[in-house]
Amino acid sequence: MSQQEVTPPTVSAADIHRVHDDSFTGENVCLVTGAGSGIGRATALAAAGNGLTVAATDIDESGLSGTIERRDELGLEGEIHSIVGDLTVDDDLERIVDDAAAFGELSYLANVAGIQHIDPIDEFPMEAYDRMHRIMLRAPLYLTKLCVPHFRASADGRGCVGNMSSVHGHYVTSDKVGYNVSKFGLRGLTQSIAAEGGGDVRAFSISTAYVKTPLVTAQLEDTAEQRGISVEEVIEDVMLGQSRVTEMMEPIDVANLYLIGFSHLGRHLNGGDLMFDGGMSLTYE
Repeated sequence: MSQQEVTPPTVSAADIHRVHDDSFTGENVCLVTGAGSGIGRATALAAAGNGLTVAATDIDESGLSGTIERRDELGLEGEIHSIVGDLTVDDDLERIVDDAAAFGELSYLANVAGIQHIDPIDEFPMEAYDRMHRIMLRAPLYLTKLCVPHFRASADGRGCVGNMSSVHGHYVTSDKVGYNVSKFGLRGLTQSIAAEGGGDVRAFSISTAYVKTPLVTAQLEDTAEQRGISVEEVIEDVMLGQSRVTEMMEPIDVANLYLIGFSHLGRHLNGGDLMFDGGMSLTYE
């Protein structure tokens, strides 16, 4: 597989899995972070394709515009509304939730946004770690804190949080300490929400191996440099070397898991993790 073959794909209407769920209506709002690209964009489109109103947030205003343009091109049932915000700023987090709740009954939260930095621990810049922590762990916690009262005040008193963890929330690879710690932490957040949700506020996490996203393609050269190997070797050996499924997931594959988890099909999924890692972490030769 070449670098060209991991270029992030475009979501089509046929890619979106439709779930028949009485709660998937325009009156209910799904808040999606990182919705300007990658898995976040795909999740926003999948939610709109299932009839939900989507509050799409990202720091990238043009990326959000692209998500809405794609929704319009596909003629999806649900509306997508843009909320530009910085997940490292508490005032923005509060405004994001307030704005999302103004579109209807805030019922679902998809914490997708993530960033990456590659360096060994003894060289890892703490400012990079702090930013990763704020975006990938603190923001999901604070957004959950802000969303739960809206969930409980809704007509059925229910809501669900889906957190984007990773195979790196189960076992780690070198030079990614900020990412590893954040993804392990998201699984702890997921279980904490479930423990306190009383069955009405559910939570789940999703753990995948490498997905064809801008985040993955952007780290290819850095990983190659850190390990002293070629980009092709990063793809074949690091990303796919331990996987039994020798193709990467696409963003819409992950987005469809979010909608299944949010739906009645996920009603017994509470605190659990959807492990879709191609056998990377639980098999060996």
